[in-house]
Amino acid sequence: MTTTTPTPPNPLAKRPSTLKAASLPRWSPAAVALGSAAVAIGIGAGAGLDSRIQWGLIAALLFLAGSYVLAVTVEGARQARDRLATSLVWVMFLLAVVPLASLIYETVKRGIKVFDGYFLTHSMGVVTDEETGGGIYHAIIGTLEQVLLASVIAVPIGLLTAVYLVEYGRGKLAKTVTFFVDVMTGIPSIVAGLFVLSFWILILGFKPSGWAGAMALAILMMPVIVRSTEEMLKLVPNELREASLALGVPKWRTILKVVLPTAIGGITTGVMLSVARIAGETAPVLLLVWVNPVINTNPFEGSQGSLPLYIYQQYAAGTDASINRAWAAALALIGFIMILNMAARGVARWKAPKTGR
Repeated sequence: MTTTTPTPPNPLAKRPSTLKAASLPRWSPAAVALGSAAVAIGIGAGAGLDSRIQWGLIAALLFLAGSYVLAVTVEGARQARDRLATSLVWVMFLLAVVPLASLIYETVKRGIKVFDGYFLTHSMGVVTDEETGGGIYHAIIGTLEQVLLASVIAVPIGLLTAVYLVEYGRGKLAKTVTFFVDVMTGIPSIVAGLFVLSFWILILGFKPSGWAGAMALAILMMPVIVRSTEEMLKLVPNELREASLALGVPKWRTILKVVLPTAIGGITTGVMLSVARIAGETAPVLLLVWVNPVINTNPFEGSQGSLPLYIYQQYAAGTDASINRAWAAALALIGFIMILNMAARGVARWKAPKTGR
């Protein structure tokens, strides 16, 4: 009779885990959100709250409290704190998105009434602010020329300043430049307009023109471009610079062929942010460009129209026709900024260095 020796258990064998804790299903956040919204609507209607904003804030508070209590009951305090942080992030995201979506919806709803081909291809000409008709062709030309001239001034200066601060800047001069860039970031637009007004018009004796407005807008653009470009250049790994320099490439060529192409996406975004800022400025245009209801394609002579000032002027008139034109011009301004951003993203993707093999 043979006896078999039992095989000892393998200590490395996989054993079933006994540490799996209870967890909420994936649909629980959506269910809590719907329940919070329903309860908030009931509270708002019962308490006589007319503002939908108050209903939304009540729903957000109920959602945070409900998510935390439910997670504590089922998953424990540690996981509940994680879910509370996640819920808070979602609530903050919605608080940021809802006003933006509401603004776009309201602008489209009111501006679409007169937004057509005629509105885009005609100026105010002989049409008064109280009458129907007219368009924004003169304002579109003025805004495009002023923003283009301001970009021609500000973008090269801003890019070169940022390259100096990151690649070459050392000592007191770099600190002084950084200090003044930070100061310029907080300058109100009216101050930039007053500076150009006092120097260009009152001292030198030139007349109001689109060029004068473009100089004030360039002052507002420069610090945004410098700061955004500086941060993007700092994100470029030093290993790329060192590899290029080790191959004998001069520093200026390394910056031009390696550093700037690597950071082109962020640089383009910064430029578009600066363009978006100046495209809606009214104070410098009012001081330096003035108002012109007819078409003027020469930015160096005579006053011009612009979309921000056109919106202000039409809304201030107070008639139904002028208010409709103001909303339609606001819609055109939003579309202008959106087109610029889409074009910038396309250029950034086209010029960005290719990755992979």
